[in-house]
This record gives sequence, C-alpha cells and structure tokens, in this order.
Amino acid sequence: MIKKLKSAIQKARTQKVADAVAFLTQLGFGPRQANTTAAYSLLACLDITPEKSWLDAASPSMGITPIIAFIKGNYGVIYAPNTRETIRDEAIGHFVETGLLIPNPDEPKRPTTSPKTVYKIEATALDLARSFGTLTWPVKLSDYRHSRHSILEELRRSRDLVQIPVRLPSEKWTP
Repeated sequence: MIKKLKSAIQKARTQKVADAVAFLTQLGFGPRQANTTAAYSLLACLDITPEKSWLDAASPSMGITPIIAFIKGNYGVIYAPNTRETIRDEAIGHFVETGLLIPNPDEPKRPTTSPKTVYKIEATALDLARSFGTLTWPVKLSDYRHSRHSILEELRRSRDLVQIPVRLPSEKWTP
C-alpha cells in the first residue's frame, strides 16, 4: 500500500514537471529556458504542488530561498543553498526578461541583489496558467502571446534609468 502511494506521488510530481515544461515551451521558451529547473521554479512561483490543479495557481511573492524550499518540500528535489544563482540564471532571470515574473512588486526600486528580493507572477500570466489544460487554453495562449509585446514594453519603460551623456576620449558622445 505504501509502495503504491509513493508511486502515485512520484507520478503526480513527474506529471506536474512535464506540464510545466510544456507550458513554458508553448509560451515560446527554448530548451535552455524550458528545463526541469525552470519547471520546478515556475511551479513554486505558481504555488502548484503535485496534488493541486493548474486552476488553483496562485501568485505568492517568493524569493529564491523560499523557491528552493518549496521545490524540496513538494517535489523532493534538493538544491543546495549555494545553487541560488542556478535558479536565478536558469529560470527566474528568463521569466523576468519575458514579463512572466515581476521582480519586487512590493518595492520596485529594491536592488535585485538584495536578500529581500521577491518575484511574483504577472497578472495576465497567472490567468493564463489557470487555463492550462482547459478548453480555453489555446485562445488564452494566443491572446497572451500577442499581448506579451506590450507587457515587455511596459516593463522596459518602468526599468529605464536616467542616462547621463559621457564624452569618451575619442571625442564621441554616448547616451
């Protein structure tokens, strides 16, 4: 009986990771960005455990260390504390660049190097995630992919810093 239960849990874990990889792939992420590390990170950011449905996706604010703890506690995969950069580089960074995650929604000016840095699923991405595996998924995916350009533009605009012109030794001015 215990063996069957462990097998069912492992099967549910494996299915959720495969679903997350499929989700990322259908969003247009390549193999380097739609890997198992990214899948686990996405599931953590959506608060999807093996027994939860995609309809139950949530949007908690999570830092890298809580993401690692979520993965360990719910999927049994252990990332050492010194692998925070792996999670950030192989998953979170790509998610932020594409607008899937919003860094520091509570304090946008907080430096990303701060130990208080957190990430939250962008609202339209959360709505999309909740439709994964449903009949509305293809339409919502298409709408999301079309709207992604405006999402990225908005993120770029909010991240633009004041640029100071500098004169280079070659007498050339740069913005």
